[in-house]
Amino acid sequence: MESILLLTFLVVLVLLGAPVGFTLILLPTVYILITDAAPLILIPGQMFSAIDFVPLTAIPFFMLTGELMTSATITDRLVELSQRIIGRMRGSMAQANVLVSMFFAGMNGSVVADTATVGSLMIPAMKRAGYPAAFSAGITAVSATIGGIIPPSIAMIILANAGGISVGALFAGGIIPGIMIGGLLMMVNYFIARKNNFERSEEPFSWGAIGHAGLRASFALLIPIVLVGSVVGGIAGVVEAGALTATIALFVGLFIYRAITWTNCKGAFIRAFRNSATVFIIIAAAGPFSWLLTSLGAIKELEEWLLGFTHDPILFALVLVTFIYILGMIMDSAANIIVVGPVLIEVMVKAGYPDVQAALICVVGFLIGTVTPPLGVGYFTGAAIAKASLESVALAMLPYLVALFLMLLMLVLIPDFTMWLPALMGFVS
Repeated sequence: MESILLLTFLVVLVLLGAPVGFTLILLPTVYILITDAAPLILIPGQMFSAIDFVPLTAIPFFMLTGELMTSATITDRLVELSQRIIGRMRGSMAQANVLVSMFFAGMNGSVVADTATVGSLMIPAMKRAGYPAAFSAGITAVSATIGGIIPPSIAMIILANAGGISVGALFAGGIIPGIMIGGLLMMVNYFIARKNNFERSEEPFSWGAIGHAGLRASFALLIPIVLVGSVVGGIAGVVEAGALTATIALFVGLFIYRAITWTNCKGAFIRAFRNSATVFIIIAAAGPFSWLLTSLGAIKELEEWLLGFTHDPILFALVLVTFIYILGMIMDSAANIIVVGPVLIEVMVKAGYPDVQAALICVVGFLIGTVTPPLGVGYFTGAAIAKASLESVALAMLPYLVALFLMLLMLVLIPDFTMWLPALMGFVS
């Protein structure tokens, strides 16, 4: 009963607009003051323990890389390359939107940042080309989930910290699901574009044009290659790789593309570290909240409830994916990953799943939740940029969300999608 009451208070406060980090600290503090269950010094102690993990220091570097790449007009070059690859396919701008998100994913690692960055450029262009505002917002928000799946992924770093899993293994495991999700979204795009007779580019497919656009974007594409290659290949740790790619991004923006100034750099640094501070506050605040859930027995109750479905693999997958979806809609993804992620990993491991696969299921599911109506923050961001009603955007997103739900079920039921690359690269036996 106490656990249900606690979670109810949490959801209500979040829905009322209370900052997630503040709420996660407030509830255990009030509980200790009322019950005297532990000394108050436990709160800061748990907060420190939650962030006492070296790989977390990579997060500011990834944030900074994304900000520098945005300031350096990299997005424009990636859009041009994506459009050249798509050619005259029906609904070419919608397809390019997904492809841009796949390229941009390798530089940012954040769903909301991807929605805001790609959306600010692609949504107005799609509206001018005759796409409905709601559709433009919907495909931008949904494709932004790839930003947290194709490495680098801030969500994966956070979960690696919370679940004691190799960051390199999660990065390797996220590559195939990220590409699969991009391909699935483009497939849905194709059928919707044909049904609605959406535009197609006037520029025919040309290897020469792709080569020219690829050359213009080559330094931008170098960043994810260096980052993922160094981490997955074991050449550098995630922190060193983050620092290296942020340095490359700064050098490219200042001296290669010459698209940013030192003044722009100052703004990029401020935004990156402000956003990083927000993430770290949530990670720290989740420490005492996790302690409280454990003290009340909520963690054990959740484990027992989920393990009750393991007799039927398909039923277990359905219950797990639905639970992750719902939780992703009402809570911040970082808080979900830290508080609930380790529990779900433990449950799936007990049910016979590899821990890397379990972690990737949590990451993908919680990130899809961030763009799922009625409460997904990515969904709100896309609708705000497009100036479209939330109801119309939700309706436009429905086919994509159904497809993503089925994709997540496949990731649960078919381990090779997430485990083949980590096994090939020696992260798992």
